[in-house]
Amino acid sequence: MTILIACLSTGKGTWGHVSRLIQDGTWDKVYLITNAYGKENFNKNEKTELIDVNMQQGLKELRDEIKEKLNGKLEGEVAVNFVSGTGREHMALISALLQLGAGIRLIALTKEGVEEI
Repeated sequence: MTILIACLSTGKGTWGHVSRLIQDGTWDKVYLITNAYGKENFNKNEKTELIDVNMQQGLKELRDEIKEKLNGKLEGEVAVNFVSGTGREHMALISALLQLGAGIRLIALTKEGVEEI
């Protein structure tokens, strides 16, 4: 089982990158860490779950909220993409994943397709 986890936040064109990554990869499940706006406006498929978090809270609080909402959902291989979002959001996500005991692979959409970085 391969799970994709990505931030879906700010950055010009980053939603398009995440969308193509979802479409072009072979994922059993996709979790997108986003805010209320992203949850309302991103066109997801049947394998995608949008996880709404408060991006404005402190770093440790954001990490804890992500950890709480991903707890029990990580089975098998975990692929992570950080193209969308801020460094602060990325730090909270990676910390949450490591605290949950996940081994991760960094994945991106390149000219050659979906690749591990």
